[in-house]
Amino acid sequence: MTSTTRQSRHLGISIDRPAREVYDYVSEPANVPGWAPGLARSLDLVDGRWVGESPMGRIVVAFTPRNDFGVLDHHVTLPSGETVHNPMRVIADGPGCEVVFTLRRRPGTSDEEYRRDEEAVSADLTALKRVMERAQP
Repeated sequence: MTSTTRQSRHLGISIDRPAREVYDYVSEPANVPGWAPGLARSLDLVDGRWVGESPMGRIVVAFTPRNDFGVLDHHVTLPSGETVHNPMRVIADGPGCEVVFTLRRRPGTSDEEYRRDEEAVSADLTALKRVMERAQP
């Protein structure tokens, strides 16, 4: 029997801000360029879809509906037409939180490409931490 499970890594970062504040910021698609330029340098609502310019070219991002569970999953449709599901969570941790992104290895991705994807996500999470912790009153 052939396994269909793909390699994945859980990338996380602790943020010294309440989980609800971080969730509220990240769940607003218009904020993406401010903390995730690795995903999109711009993101605009066009005909009911979030369309952006990314390092990969033009993308379309569909976000999970707002929820009380910290779920920030999103689907990214790449210029090739392939759609990638990105699991993401904000998890309360006392007065702060942890943001966890599951990076899944797409079929045909080389070790080098997967390493670059991991670096890009880690850089975006670091930027999110910087933005959120700078926002302290």
